[in-house]
Amino acid sequence: MHPKPGRFIDPLSDFGFKHLFGNEPNKDILIDFLNELFKGQKEITDLTYNSTEHAGDSEEFKKIFFDLLCTGKNGEQFIIEMQRAEQRNFSDRAVFYTSRLINEQLPKGESHWNVELKEVYLIAILEFNFKHNASDCYLHNVSLTNTDTGEIFYNKLGYKFLELVKFVKTEAELETDLDRWFYLLKHMSHLDKVPAVLNKRVFQKIFKIAEVGNLTKEEKAMYDSNLKAKWDYENSIAFAEEKAEERGRHTEALIIALEMKKDGFPAAQIAKLTKLSIEEIEKL
Repeated sequence: MHPKPGRFIDPLSDFGFKHLFGNEPNKDILIDFLNELFKGQKEITDLTYNSTEHAGDSEEFKKIFFDLLCTGKNGEQFIIEMQRAEQRNFSDRAVFYTSRLINEQLPKGESHWNVELKEVYLIAILEFNFKHNASDCYLHNVSLTNTDTGEIFYNKLGYKFLELVKFVKTEAELETDLDRWFYLLKHMSHLDKVPAVLNKRVFQKIFKIAEVGNLTKEEKAMYDSNLKAKWDYENSIAFAEEKAEERGRHTEALIIALEMKKDGFPAAQIAKLTKLSIEEIEKL
């Protein structure tokens, strides 16, 4: 059985993510989000939404699709990705995405290296532990650095990975607007009212747009379908993990049963202790 949809749309669903962050008339939302992420590093004053589909230079190169792609006023490009579950080689994909945009900046047929590259950044909102990192850090800022000195080698390429599962601050513990962004992304779909701590104008606007009751009939149908797909996916992952745990417990029980059998314990006693069947024990 699926849970009942809340008052506000899930910003981590495909529909919710694009509905809140991917609309030109409401681009001030994405601008505010990026400015909080890049505070002290750069300020974004305007954004242009670009096509999310990028083909290679020829048919032999893979076509790629971004969740969102935007260009800043100074030509810098921002890839914004929302990743629901851990994916093999996710770091490789992040580097590949930014490399494609860098490659596209060099005009075809250029014979001399006289092109100054524009900045390229990838922002990934993750619903899983990134690289099984044991630290409690929930925002990772990655760039090309000198490994000996720690100095930035190249400041026009960067990655920001947001691990929402590691953000555990309560409403009362929110200190910065970036904290509030993390809290909103992680908890909005479960809230039944707008928290007082999220009283900034941009947050008020988000909650208004995110009201399920404010969606058109077509938008509501798209959201319901998208939400069902998200829940089905999460249930499939949970079921697979549960089965894996069961197989692990069963394997452990077989190992214990084998040792007990070697020590001369009767099958009935082994079955009682390990919860295995007599037939399984006799086959060992």
